Formats: sequence, structure tokens, C-alpha cells
Amino acid sequence: MKKILVANRGEIALRIMRTIRKMGLRSVAVFSQADRDSLHVRFADESVCIGPAPSSQSYLNGEQIIKVCKGLGADAIHPGYGFLSENAVFAQQVEDAGITFIGPGSEAMRIMGSKLAAKKSVKKYDIPMVPGIDHAVTDVVHAKQIADEIGYPILIKASAGGGGKGMRVVHHPDAMLEQMERAIGEATSSFADGSVFIEKYISSPRHVEVQIIADKHGNVIHAFERECSVQRRHQKVVEESPSSIITPELRKRMGDAAVLVAKSCNYSSLGTVEFLMDEKLNFYFLEMNTRLQVEHPVTEMITGLDLVEIQIRIAMGEPLILKQEDLSMNGHAIELRVYAEDPLNNFLPSIGVLTRYEKPEGEGIRVDDGYEQNMSIPIYYDPMIAKLVVHGTTRAEAIRRMILAVRSYKIDGVKTTLPFGTFVFEHEAFVSGNFDTHFVPKYYLPEKILEKQKANAEVAALLALKIWKKNSQLLKVVAHQSTNWKRRLSN
Repeated sequence: MKKILVANRGEIALRIMRTIRKMGLRSVAVFSQADRDSLHVRFADESVCIGPAPSSQSYLNGEQIIKVCKGLGADAIHPGYGFLSENAVFAQQVEDAGITFIGPGSEAMRIMGSKLAAKKSVKKYDIPMVPGIDHAVTDVVHAKQIADEIGYPILIKASAGGGGKGMRVVHHPDAMLEQMERAIGEATSSFADGSVFIEKYISSPRHVEVQIIADKHGNVIHAFERECSVQRRHQKVVEESPSSIITPELRKRMGDAAVLVAKSCNYSSLGTVEFLMDEKLNFYFLEMNTRLQVEHPVTEMITGLDLVEIQIRIAMGEPLILKQEDLSMNGHAIELRVYAEDPLNNFLPSIGVLTRYEKPEGEGIRVDDGYEQNMSIPIYYDPMIAKLVVHGTTRAEAIRRMILAVRSYKIDGVKTTLPFGTFVFEHEAFVSGNFDTHFVPKYYLPEKILEKQKANAEVAALLALKIWKKNSQLLKVVAHQSTNWKRRLSN
């Protein structure tokens, strides 16, 4: 393998290309017309425009991407995350074209891409699963019978779902019809698949995932867990590793279960097995993400691994040189996703020009981004600006380092989630580790950020006044002013 096309954009494309260059390989960037001046385009060895700004006409145009790949003689395609990264049809098309897909095989992707198929695949391994059914349901009467058996509240979930789409919580039988219709409708419009199933709703869950590494020779290991419970609209905002509540014994059991999930579908490549955990620390299989995760840097920070390099070497057919006993955790890492969103206005996207963009620097700080000052945040794509990651010897040190890093991150021109990050990292629930996926609805109010900003402004004003008064009492040299006294004397 000598040349890899990266079928993505922004920070993840740039991050992958850095590893490609480190490995002595060449990279190809594809870009939409909106991304012509993006950093990943400038960084790549070669770059090709693949279409207009809308992703449906560019980054989701699999046929055009494959055509470019073959035309430039690239050996492989790395999809990153998002876009076509979990599209089994695209993966199959890449394989059929004689190109290496840097990810799992299309069959494993197909199985794990359907929550129902995934449940069926792992069932024979006796892996804990949330009580519910493993088949699609459309009949309300049948749905009510199932709900009566497992007990309310229940969760209606889209089989092909993700990001919280096609999910509805039902607390009472009278709401079943309306919520099923909404879930099916949303699943159909979002995934072109209206299949839904029913599970017991765990009211105060933690979201904990395990990083899987599997080669093409049957070797599967895990690289420990990541805590992803701080979410907004069912989407992660803060991730950390290790989880503050996982014991060594529980870590081993979850890791072993995640390995079995990967083996259940003959998985190879990087993958992430996601679990829900209740207040009694019982964990249940949720789903498997068949790609590189946004939050992979926190695992890299505590293990010292380059997961992208490992992923590429697996795609090359190399066997894993790592064994489970070779891996250990060093310290604690936390990631904040920095979005161009307004946390004071329901996290709505904030599109504009980065009139100021200064990244934090220092020991234990990593910033994965795809922007620089005076670049625009396009309206067409996910509004994530960067991933801010810190590492400390302890969780407490990592939190302190993150708070300082957030304060040092200077972004003007758009609203960002940086103030929300400060709110999270200073909140007692997060500091204590006593939180769940309902952190935002339980604790977050925009007014609290406004109150703090007002208090900070008042402190700054008082400090400025104090400095002014102190300076006004100092002896000052009178500023020089020209006069005409010589001319007057001569007269």
C-alpha cells in the first residue's frame, strides 16, 4: 500500500493524513466546492474536487469517490467517521473495485449496522442485553403486550437508528400509538428503514463504550473503556478514559464481552462496542460502531497507541503484534467536542467566520482541528470545530488542565460550546463522577452560564478600576508639549 484516499473532510481527514505521512505513504484529499481552501486539502499530497457543497453531491457520492481513487491509482480508501464510514453498500463497492477499504468487511458492517441483526448475532454468546425484543414490531396491540411483559417505561428504537433519531420513551400504554407512529416516521425519513423494536427504558444510565482492535487473523483485543455519558440530544459532547466508576474486575468483564461481540460477526479493524450501565453497575450491550470513533484520542492518550496506524496496518493484512497483556492505562484523558453551536440557545448551529482563533498549548494538551483564523464554518456539514483533549496523571489533574485549556482557547466570530465545557468541568456532579446521560437536562441551564459571565465581567471591571486608581496615584511625567516661548523672548 502506497497511496490512501481519505473520503472525509475537516479535522478527521487531517488527523488521518498525518498518520499516513508518518508511515511514509501518500494521501489523496477529496473535497467539495465549499472546502476548496480547507486545511486537509492543503495538507494532502494530491487533492480532487468531487462536487458541490451539499454532502449528497460530494462526500456521500460513493461512485465519484471510487472513480477518483482508481483514476489516481490509490490503493485504499479511509472513510474516517460519518458520511460513508458505516455504509455497507459503499464498503462492498470499494471491495468490488479492487480497492482496500480501511474498515471492517461489508458483511460485518451490515450485521452491526442493524440493531436487530446485531442483537441476533451476539445472542449466542450470552452477552447481557437490555430486556426487550429482537424483532421489528409495527402492531400497537403487540407492542403494548410486550411493554406489559417487560414493564413501563419502555423505549421504542429504530433498528437502523443513531444519534437519537427514531427513539421515543413511553411511560403509559395510552401514549403507545402516538409514539410508535413518531418513531417509525422519523426512522423512515432518517434511514429509509422504518423498523423499530422495544426495550426496557433504563431511567438513569451511564454510556460506556469499549475500544476494539481486531485483525484479519482472528486476533481480537480491547483498549479499555471510554465514558461518554455527558450528551446533548443523545449525542456525545464530553468523553473520558478511564471511566470513574469502572473497577478492574468490571473492566475485564466488559472488555471480554466486547471482544465476543467482535468475534460474533468475524470483525476486523477498529470498532467500538457500546454498553448502557444502570445504577447498580449492571451493563447491557447497546450497539457496535463499525468505524473509528470521534473520541478515539482519549484512548490514544492513555495507551500511547496510534489507532489510525493500527487500523491501516490491519487493512494491509498485518497481524496484531499487541497482546491484551501488553496494554496498560497511563493516567486519565478527557475530550471536549468544540462545536460552532450556541449553548445559550438550545445548542443551535452558529455559522460564521472565525475572526479570532487561538488554540491552547502546553503539557498534556492536544487539539485535533481543521480550521485556522479567518476561515468560515460552512452551513452544509457538522459544525464541530475541534476536539480539545487533555491528559493528566489523575482524573483531578486532567479536569484542572481541561478548565485551563478551555479558558485559553480564544474563538471569536461564532458561538461555541466552550462555555458549556467550563460549566460541565466545574460542576460537582462531573467532578465527583456521580452523573449519567441525563446530565444536561438535570443540571444545565443557559442562565447559569450567563450568571457566571456577568460575574466574571463584574470582577474584571472592579479589577480594572482598582488598577486605574492605583496608577492615578503614581507620580507621572508631564507629557511634552511644544511652546513658542523662545519666539516670545526674541520679540
